[in-house]
Amino acid sequence: MHGQISTQTRGPGLYEITDEVGEWLTAQGADSGLLTLLVQHTSASLLIQENADPDVQHDMQAFFTRLVPPSDRPEMSYLVHTLEGPDDMPAHLKAAMLPVSLSIPVNGGRMVLGTWQGIYLFEHRDAPHVRRTALHFRPD
Repeated sequence: MHGQISTQTRGPGLYEITDEVGEWLTAQGADSGLLTLLVQHTSASLLIQENADPDVQHDMQAFFTRLVPPSDRPEMSYLVHTLEGPDDMPAHLKAAMLPVSLSIPVNGGRMVLGTWQGIYLFEHRDAPHVRRTALHFRPD
């Protein structure tokens, strides 16, 4: 079973997509198997992360911004790919460090996630985007 969800972003940050993915699984009549997700962009990532305290998402964003700042900062002057703006190459670097695909077991029609785990699309660009995530469910 194949599908796709779209996520409208408003700039950098983590956008929880757990419910949309779960709704897609339900619509497929999924029971047990393996769910694979792939973000179809080179400047965004997918994460399984805590969904109980929004400070976690804030701190994740702050950490990666500090780790890979915009290319117009002096410490990033070595970057050559700057044509698409100071957030573009840093977004590619973040996507290279973080997962762009996830595999999640499914049992009884539900994703086998921990109590505080959620699925997030991590937007790395400053401008709003519509991000596509491909979904594939393989039954047991």
